[in-house]
Order: sequence, then C-alpha cells, then structure tokens
Amino acid sequence: MNANGARLAALTKELWQQWQQTRQYWKDSKSEEFEHKYLDELVAGVDKTVMVIEQLDKLITKIRKDCE
Repeated sequence: MNANGARLAALTKELWQQWQQTRQYWKDSKSEEFEHKYLDELVAGVDKTVMVIEQLDKLITKIRKDCE
C-alpha cells in the first residue's frame, strides 16, 4: 500500500514540475487563479492522502504481526 502513496506523491511532484514549466509561458491572472484554485488544493490533498496511506500501511503491518 505504501508503494501506492509513493507513486501518488511522485506523480503529483511531476505534475507540479510540469506546471512550473507551463508558468514560464502562461503568466497572467488566470494562471495564478488556476494554480490557487486547483493545483494548490490538489497538492495539499495529496500530501494529506499520502500521510493517511502511510498510517494505514503501518496499521495493516501491525494487524498482520498481531495475527501471526
């Protein structure tokens, strides 16, 4: 499960890097609005999700150990 969280984080990082390249050519109020409305929220949501996935992974590992 933790691998999925790492993949999600990596894909989000790649998206952010692509956005930074796009921002070199798209520099107006709409690009700022897009970033704040969608990308900032997406990155924050992914960060929280990755933390939850890590916690779930620890919990599942503990449950497996307890069941052995």
